[in-house]
Amino acid sequence: MNPTRALEPMFAQLHPFDPQKTMTVEEAFQYCEALARSHYENFTVVSYLVPRGKRQDLYSVYAFCRWSDDLGDEIGNPQESLRLLNLWLEELNTCLDEKPRHPVFIALRETIRKYDLPLKPFQDLIHAFKMDQEKQHYQDFGELLHYCQHSANPVGRIFLMLFGYRDEERFLLSDATCTALQLTNFWQDIPIDLKKGRIYIPLEDMARFHYCENELATHTFNHSFVRLMKFEIDRSRTLFQKGLGLIPKIRPRVQLDIELFNRGGLSILKAIEQNHYDVFTQRPTLSKFSKGLLAFQSSLHLVKRYLQL
Repeated sequence: MNPTRALEPMFAQLHPFDPQKTMTVEEAFQYCEALARSHYENFTVVSYLVPRGKRQDLYSVYAFCRWSDDLGDEIGNPQESLRLLNLWLEELNTCLDEKPRHPVFIALRETIRKYDLPLKPFQDLIHAFKMDQEKQHYQDFGELLHYCQHSANPVGRIFLMLFGYRDEERFLLSDATCTALQLTNFWQDIPIDLKKGRIYIPLEDMARFHYCENELATHTFNHSFVRLMKFEIDRSRTLFQKGLGLIPKIRPRVQLDIELFNRGGLSILKAIEQNHYDVFTQRPTLSKFSKGLLAFQSSLHLVKRYLQL
């Protein structure tokens, strides 16, 4: 960060901190952890099985993602969001060479240096949030996959790199899970995204099942929409099943998190099906009990897998 340039005021407002005080590294990590713990997610942010020494680094990555996402979604003005995201990208690109003042970058710089992480996955994430400001429709599944390659897949690759994995085989399996998670989020949040003027269902798929944009805009629930959702959910489930192939290729302390990400996503898809694909009247989520049960079942799966070795 250029010391002569004032910190963008919004960078201290979305998730407040005192911009006049330069945080220590320890304080910055505490800020990131508090931010992570304060936000509801469908999936566990940091599992209790993750080694304690890596948790603060996962929190710093999460905080970066949370801030980037909110700069894209919580400003309420696409042009202003683009301006802020460009400044956020500049903060990222300079955080290694200059002394950052934002707590996210104070913490993230330590994580990047500690694990020798490339900047590209973080840059890709910001690019995805910039895409949200400029692109409201996706013509086909290929375009949607391109978005997922920037919005979701980098997170999984960063996660793997924190645990020492950098090979393409594991990256591609992680991509399957992350893309599936992103798609699942799209299907459960269709009404929410519509309010933002965004349609993530490929227009090609809508035409295939004779469901039009006007029907989507008016939350029309009919047989065509059911067929469309069934198609998208089946495609997402296939990706989750592929992603499960990563589990035996990573060390045991990380396996439960990957298992939970996959099976949590599969449970959301099942919840959509059980609601007869009507995402307009009820947003499918996992209750605390369901998440606890899922963790128990996933643990049993892992134990059985080891007993069969």
